[in-house]
Amino acid sequence: MTKMRIALLTLLSLLAFAANSIITRFALENTNIDEASFIMLRLVSGALFLWLFLLFKQDKSGWQKGSWLAALALFIYAVSFTYGYGMIAAGTGALLLFGSVQVTMTIAGYRAGERLNNIQGLGFILALIGLAILMLPGITAPPLLGALLMCISGIAWGMYTLQGRGANNPYASTAGNFIKSAPMALILWLSLSISSNHTINLDAFGIAYALLSGIVTSGLGYIIWYSVLPQLKVNHAAIIQLSVPVIVTFLGALLLDEIITIRVIASSLAILFGTYLVLNYKRVNYSQNRQ
Repeated sequence: MTKMRIALLTLLSLLAFAANSIITRFALENTNIDEASFIMLRLVSGALFLWLFLLFKQDKSGWQKGSWLAALALFIYAVSFTYGYGMIAAGTGALLLFGSVQVTMTIAGYRAGERLNNIQGLGFILALIGLAILMLPGITAPPLLGALLMCISGIAWGMYTLQGRGANNPYASTAGNFIKSAPMALILWLSLSISSNHTINLDAFGIAYALLSGIVTSGLGYIIWYSVLPQLKVNHAAIIQLSVPVIVTFLGALLLDEIITIRVIASSLAILFGTYLVLNYKRVNYSQNRQ
């Protein structure tokens, strides 16, 4: 694969990840689709697309791959992500999501015996400070419930990532997880359909955005990302993803008329620079240090 092709595919995958936030926020703010319907359509259409992709590749293992635990984490991510974006700006949500993912994975690494050096420790503290800046009460603070939901979605995505780390066939594992999460989304949607306290609204434009999110920016986005991932170093791949919340913030300002506040800029710098420090300096295994 040529360097130009690697760069192009990497850019497309990052744009797809960023577009998920923009599409979800836009659909919930500008159409009448309800959150449960959006979640159901996104996960079911993503599962169907990835299953068909595996069939096209003559791989029938999609049903068996993945795990129920990873699928549950994917489902929790999708639910909190969608309901969170019903309350919060796209850029702010992406920062909370991304920061929570990195904090979750750093804590998981610590529990597994990985230790941070001084520079990484500083980076971890900076990322926490960035999250705190966004969460602190104030005139420009996001709604607390929306912020908490985006943090939950980040924690769930971090757990999903940890569950799938080292998968031999990432395409099949991703398809299997989407397929297993689809019944969860259907159960949520059906249970809310018969609830007198919730209104299901399958708005035509909302359906189109949900399918776009499920098939293109989720399903196709993951296929593109996994096709280029083997060509990237692990740290480089992680650091490259730092651009996603920045892309979302500027697209939110451009397409959704969202305001980029001093709070968002300050938290962005703290979260992104802190995460860069954690990722760019090699972790030392504690057990190795003791030998």
